[in-house]
Amino acid sequence: MSVEAGFRGTGTWHRWSGLLFVAPYLAVFALMLLFPLLLGLRLSLTHGDLFGIKAFVGFRNFARLAGDPVFLQSVWNTIYFVLLTVPAMTVIGLALALVLDVQARWAAVLRAIFFASTVLSVTVITLIWRLVLIPEGGLAALLARMIGREPVAFLSEQALAMPSIAATTIWWGIGLPMVLFLAALQQIPRDLYEAAALDNASKRRMLLSITLPSIRRTIALVLIVEVILQFQLFGQAQLMTGGGPNNSTRPIVLFIYETGWKQWQLGYATAASQVLFAMIALAAMAQYYFSSRKDAA
Repeated sequence: MSVEAGFRGTGTWHRWSGLLFVAPYLAVFALMLLFPLLLGLRLSLTHGDLFGIKAFVGFRNFARLAGDPVFLQSVWNTIYFVLLTVPAMTVIGLALALVLDVQARWAAVLRAIFFASTVLSVTVITLIWRLVLIPEGGLAALLARMIGREPVAFLSEQALAMPSIAATTIWWGIGLPMVLFLAALQQIPRDLYEAAALDNASKRRMLLSITLPSIRRTIALVLIVEVILQFQLFGQAQLMTGGGPNNSTRPIVLFIYETGWKQWQLGYATAASQVLFAMIALAAMAQYYFSSRKDAA
């Protein structure tokens, strides 16, 4: 074999040998993500229950979803919840990170306190907040009586139930965006702030001209992550309100759970899960697209 042929063979081996390093990941990806996704898509086109597939119905499940008022209400509930939580968690998380981005003991203690709630389970979180919000002896009721007001049934009032769940979720999950923003803020060169201080720039000008442009990718990351997380609302709504009052807090995931595991309509529930997957994917891609356009500009 000539030397030139040997080099060509070596180059080909190096190109194909890279597949050996990614093969374990590709296998796990196909087994745990791609295969269930394709299987779910197939199941969504059928009529089936826990005992197996009964018949192929095509897109009839999706047409049924389009006319199902309970499902349509759950879609709106989920979108409403995302609108309540994602902007608030982004802004509050950034504000906390800006305040706590100092080398001080009190800042380290507060960072630990704010992040501590993130590691708690949804059961613990909902139990804590039910004790706060119940009108019979809850903390909110006691505070209302102290100022001469009647207690408010936050979880029983249709207009207040979803905002109450949103407030619970913000308190629970604010630690993640705060930590992500803190990591981004600590990567900004301090020389930029020193140069701006020499030019007598105000803190507001530093925030708008240095801080926010430097962490715009992290802002986009936080928005995408939170959109994906909050579209999957389930535990808080199930444990705090059960989807009520009057279906005002039933999200899509709770609808899927009740349809699939209580009514045994697996094909119908899987069709709803495909709709949820499409909504999450579209929201994440839209956010990524707009953030990419800002970076390009």
